[in-house]
Amino acid sequence: MPEAIDYFLIQNMLNRYSEAVDRGAFDEVGEMFKAADVYFPGEDKPSVEAGTGDFGAHLHRWTRVYPETGTPRTRHLCTNLIIDFDDDTHARARTYFVVFQGADDLPLQAIITGSYHDRLDKIDGEWRFVERRELVGETGNLSAHLLQSFDGPTGE
Repeated sequence: MPEAIDYFLIQNMLNRYSEAVDRGAFDEVGEMFKAADVYFPGEDKPSVEAGTGDFGAHLHRWTRVYPETGTPRTRHLCTNLIIDFDDDTHARARTYFVVFQGADDLPLQAIITGSYHDRLDKIDGEWRFVERRELVGETGNLSAHLLQSFDGPTGE
């Protein structure tokens, strides 16, 4: 049976992801998801395969970083966390996300919402992401956030 600390360790992992993205620390994100397959909106096969650490590189290609701050000028808020433990070393987590952004030509506003569906394994006593599926609910003005075009909601 998992212990209460396992719940908090997983919760901290999810929060550290949001914090790293908002700091523009994309290489840290790559390390966090090094053992994970990552599926981006609308894709049936992983965009980032486990063992590559390419999630950070993906964020560098997709996310605008502002030179004056070294950040994307965002705040990722994750809410409604649900963690289900399959056993002592396997868990599934679901959370809603809302990304807020304010930039020179963009007043502070919500720019995208959706859900993260994660699978985690406890390996050598440490929880690790092994799969992430990102689902998009609603999109707003992403022009100050993304370096590439995005088609919009994926049926979340």
